[in-house]
Amino acid sequence: MKLHATAVAAVAVALAALTACGGGDDSKPKPSKSTEAAQKPAEGSGVPTPSAAQRAALIRALGAVEPGLVENEERAVSRSRSVCLDLKEKKPAATVRANAEARFEGGTVPTLSADQAAQIVIAIRSNLCG
Repeated sequence: MKLHATAVAAVAVALAALTACGGGDDSKPKPSKSTEAAQKPAEGSGVPTPSAAQRAALIRALGAVEPGLVENEERAVSRSRSVCLDLKEKKPAATVRANAEARFEGGTVPTLSADQAAQIVIAIRSNLCG
């Protein structure tokens, strides 16, 4: 009987420990700081923050390619700066186009053609990266 009571007590302690560790809503993992940082060009990376005039021209140019690209202007500018970083790092043209397509595709723009991706790169080079 003493062995049975000890086993029950051990199980109760183990269950209490497990429930104490649980707490909180783990249904949505939060991005790490390093993941968030990797999505944006680093300050001092040589990627310009656009002036108001550059930003307006960039938004107009991207909207001409596909209006859905500029539904969230902040996101469009951030993604454009990432493409600009690819250009400044002198990545191969095919890589820059593929990265632009991957960055801008999805959400309000489910798919982009290779031609649209090339137009996005031209718009960014002309209006942001110079």
